[in-house]
Amino acid sequence: MQAEIVILGSGTSMGVPTLGCDCRVCTSPDPRDARLRPSIAIQWPDHCVLIDTGPDFRVQVLRERIRHIDAVFYTHAHADHILGLDDLRPLSFGRPDKIPLYADNKTGEVLERVFDYTFSPDSPYPNKARVELHRIEGTEEAIIAGASFQRIPVQHGRIEIAGFRFGSAAYLTDMSSISDESIALLSGVEIVILDALRKEPHPSHANLPEALAWAEKIGARQAWFTHMSHDLPHEETNRELPPNMRLAYDGLRIPFEL
Repeated sequence: MQAEIVILGSGTSMGVPTLGCDCRVCTSPDPRDARLRPSIAIQWPDHCVLIDTGPDFRVQVLRERIRHIDAVFYTHAHADHILGLDDLRPLSFGRPDKIPLYADNKTGEVLERVFDYTFSPDSPYPNKARVELHRIEGTEEAIIAGASFQRIPVQHGRIEIAGFRFGSAAYLTDMSSISDESIALLSGVEIVILDALRKEPHPSHANLPEALAWAEKIGARQAWFTHMSHDLPHEETNRELPPNMRLAYDGLRIPFEL
């Protein structure tokens, strides 16, 4: 079925503009240089699935006029990927079931601790988000409204986190390396979205040269880069890239087959 990936945010944990910075990207008039914290939505008729709910979640959902969410998948428990969870509240009210959230054990434990007032059965909070946490480990899949979402293990520095494959596309944010076994799970993807923090090396994120190499190895028809710092000016960087590889930007919509 036809679907779209919506780039809700393409920035780093600090976002762009970065607080206290007056560099040429943070002060750029190009709206594609303004990057909220990293997240995507996958939309197909009458359905919407999110990957991560960062601190900018409310603004992103208002911008894209998202009014219904079928499920949320979490890549890992860092602040820039989870802190918007509480803003699921109004989207969870008035529906017959709870919004399912999918996370691995470590991420789930952090969610339950940080949002204790949401998940604790003893919570006295009457207006907590109506959500239900499900564990997803290894290379397990979850089916949402007939669409399969498969967990793809990747490395984020010293920790394993989750990427996800859905149909002919995959989302691999915060990735510093990926095993051959995980690359095999991406066989046949047409669209891949990859971490590309900056040009210089980083201990827990792919830099742009590394992201280009991973994109080549994965072999997707199109590669889009995300989780970008203020070291990568949008237009200037795109001129240096192969024609099938581009920097993503907030609000970008990418059609694909789900």
